[in-house]
Amino acid sequence: MTQDNDDADDLELFRQATRGARPITSDRADTGKPRSDRAQLQALRQRAVQPQQRTRVDGLSDHFVIDVAPEEELAWTANGVQESQLRKLKTGQIPFDGSIDLHGMNVEKARELLWEFLAEATKLEVRCVRVTHGKAQRKDGRTPILKSHVNTWLRQHPKVLGFTSCVPRHGGTGSVYVLLRREMLEGRDD
Repeated sequence: MTQDNDDADDLELFRQATRGARPITSDRADTGKPRSDRAQLQALRQRAVQPQQRTRVDGLSDHFVIDVAPEEELAWTANGVQESQLRKLKTGQIPFDGSIDLHGMNVEKARELLWEFLAEATKLEVRCVRVTHGKAQRKDGRTPILKSHVNTWLRQHPKVLGFTSCVPRHGGTGSVYVLLRREMLEGRDD
């Protein structure tokens, strides 16, 4: 047998095998995956390259959050705050003139409201406020999220001199008294 005979036999076998076959009209294979929605993908791409609405620069960082336990008592003072002031704050001897309840909120909403609340309190020259953050143990067993964030944020706020967990009648370990820095205004007589 020669090479030409082998080639002719192969060609004839091929023609017999493909008789009745139709040419493929698509050059894409069906992988079984659902087709992607092109309009939805385009919308997602456009949103990804658009600038966010606005970035709020408030000085409060979430990059390093100090985890605290639900029943853990919080206490912190900035440099220069006397120990006697912290003791008075801890025992509720410094009256608070404002209060905010953050528990049950998501972290971003709580952060925004806390920042606005502290700004308003310092503008009004308030000396002490109460912040209720809650202390619920999370379902996954991890530390309370808002309590940990509030503990971290208050340490970063430039107007916070110190804070400590409240006495039980004011919320106990689910709230903190916050001592604020005040600017001395002319004509104030206290």
